[in-house]
Amino acid sequence: MKRVVKKLNEIWKERRHHQVARAVLSTPPLTPADDGLVLFSMIGTRVLLPYLVAVKSLHARLGRGRVIILDDGTLTMGDRAILNAQLGDPQILSIHDVDTGPCPRGGTWERLLTLLDLRAQNYVIQLDSDTVTLGPVDEIADAIAANRSFTLRGDADSRIMPFAEMASLTDDADYLHNPNAHVQGAVETGLDRVPMPMLANPLYVRGCSGFAGFARREGGRALAEEFSRGATALLGAERWARWGSEQVTSNMVIANEPDALLLPYDRYMNFWNEGVPDAAVFVHYIGTHRYTGSRYIDDTRAAIAHLAG
Repeated sequence: MKRVVKKLNEIWKERRHHQVARAVLSTPPLTPADDGLVLFSMIGTRVLLPYLVAVKSLHARLGRGRVIILDDGTLTMGDRAILNAQLGDPQILSIHDVDTGPCPRGGTWERLLTLLDLRAQNYVIQLDSDTVTLGPVDEIADAIAANRSFTLRGDADSRIMPFAEMASLTDDADYLHNPNAHVQGAVETGLDRVPMPMLANPLYVRGCSGFAGFARREGGRALAEEFSRGATALLGAERWARWGSEQVTSNMVIANEPDALLLPYDRYMNFWNEGVPDAAVFVHYIGTHRYTGSRYIDDTRAAIAHLAG
């Protein structure tokens, strides 16, 4: 009974959030600039309004960039008309046109591989629709100016470390050999067994692909494809194709970037229903607690008020 009540409460909160988010349609449209920065997301019709809050609130704080969208296959003609009006006629790509090569299909792999292609000519920020920017993002602006990649930390203690060290911290054979274990824990446990000939000392960070910046650089896909081949050999194609494998790969790519920035967690954070520091300027409302309490609704309202001026 408690689970039923919890689910019904989440459904009500989601509907309430969309009612609040609808006010974003009355805020001034985003003015894009072809200045070398791309704000990139994969979205569908269900997250249209939350996405507009996410991308417009970030763009307003940065004051630069243009938008490229990967359609997950569900955007309607009406959705596209709204996106065109709100975001200055953004480029919209189709998930069906993405060649994933040796990597899995689905699980946001098309998103990762597309942005790795885009970074050849642009600094690309991957932005999830369940995020809200609440204040100045100086660290992001500085990272863009320095052409320095960044990622949201998975938790406050996340740090960049060698594959072998990461594997030793998660040395639980059950993760690796239990076919029902989550793919992220499984591959992190076996990182020291994933061959990476392209890297002399492969590194990893437990980050969050919901918000990550990829510096302008050539040859973006090769490292991800090599890692995917090694992880497939470790776990098998079926397990590696499960949800979460894209985030592991994004974490690995960022960790091996020159001077990668891990965003300060008191300012850029995931919401785990443990409060939000006063210093927070960016919050990722992950699915587990997205509609716990009213914080996502309240922050969405605040972001829209800032956009409205």
